[in-house]
Amino acid sequence: MKPLENLYLKLKIKAEEWKVMEKLNGTWQWFKSILERIGNTARPRERFKGTKSYAKLMAMTPLRRRMTVMLIVVLLLLGLIFGFNQLKTFMIKYFISSMGLPPATVSAMVVEEDEWQPTLNSVGNIRAFRGVDLSTELGGLVQNVPVQSGMDVQEGALLIKLNDVSDVAQLNSLKAMADLAKIINERDKQQLAIQAISKNVFDTSAADAKSKAAQVEQQAALVAKKNLKAPFSGRVGIVTINPGQYVNPGDKLLTLQTLDPIFVDFTLPQGTAGMIQVGQEIEMTTDAFKDATFKGKITAVSPKVELNTRNMQIEAVVSNPDKKVLPGMFANVNINLGERVKYLTLPQTAVTYNPYGSTVFIARKTDRLDKKGKPVLEAEQIFVTTGLTRGDQVAIIKGIEPGALVVTSGQLKLKNGTPLIINNSVQPANNPNPKPQEQ
Repeated sequence: MKPLENLYLKLKIKAEEWKVMEKLNGTWQWFKSILERIGNTARPRERFKGTKSYAKLMAMTPLRRRMTVMLIVVLLLLGLIFGFNQLKTFMIKYFISSMGLPPATVSAMVVEEDEWQPTLNSVGNIRAFRGVDLSTELGGLVQNVPVQSGMDVQEGALLIKLNDVSDVAQLNSLKAMADLAKIINERDKQQLAIQAISKNVFDTSAADAKSKAAQVEQQAALVAKKNLKAPFSGRVGIVTINPGQYVNPGDKLLTLQTLDPIFVDFTLPQGTAGMIQVGQEIEMTTDAFKDATFKGKITAVSPKVELNTRNMQIEAVVSNPDKKVLPGMFANVNINLGERVKYLTLPQTAVTYNPYGSTVFIARKTDRLDKKGKPVLEAEQIFVTTGLTRGDQVAIIKGIEPGALVVTSGQLKLKNGTPLIINNSVQPANNPNPKPQEQ
């Protein structure tokens, strides 16, 4: 009985920790009553003397009788040890099974409705409203460069002047010859009126006067080509041309860009064709000016869909009064679609995506109370239908109701019925418009 009592004391300590003390006491009293019943059997030795087994035992030789008794005692001892181990294993399994699942620590939040602006998002390239790399049609020595790098110029302003001294001299010579031909023609006209010359002579002088005037226009155009002027208003790029430098026809001398307004080109999938129309407002952001939003309107939608990508090309014009945004920049384009709507919103980490559907865990109150007298929370897995995403958030279309307590992190260790401990000291990202952090 002493070893069994020691085992009982050890199990009693564990039972107090496992809160199954009443069941342990009942099991011990039942086992103790059986042992007392066996020990209190009336005169077991006298009864055994009257049996045939006792007679056979006494008929044996003393050595054989002692060996038989020893074998019986050993078998009984082994049986008691085996039974004791089986009882111990059974009781341990019984106590462990009555403990239930251990609690899990998670973070959770009450799901609520939030306003969403339906949008289409795309990336695009910024293009100047007007932009060109300027060059001259004729070659020659640079005589003057009246512009500087980054200067804003008006349409018609002189940018680069080539040496045109000989061309201007030739122009003056042709003008003199044209003036003489005009005078001769006027004189021939007066003489023709009094029949002093023939009509043939007058026609010849008239044609000569027109030819000389055309030569003057041709030479004037040649002189004009030696002066590079701004074809439209805009901003001059980096000027690397210097006076005295010789340039060849077609050489790129400088760039001219109109920066206000400015174009942005982007693409959208063919499935959005019914949502896009000319005149629709857009919002544009760039990595260069993260806190600035530029507004504009769609000016054109391509009449065809690209065969390789099945995307439509769209052009929008954006106001750029400060001329911050430059051609060639990368841009993020947002197109607002209709009025704001309300969706149940959760962090994307709260949703578990599986091939058979998306699920979330909610914390459900039970009838049991904890040490503080509060209802114990248990995990319950439910299926949900997700919608649009924005930043770190996802919209829930169907599956949960407003006010439900949803597990936002730690759900990988959960299953239905797991007790929960809510710890919101650290919450997952839940920003509708996250921005990269500088390291």
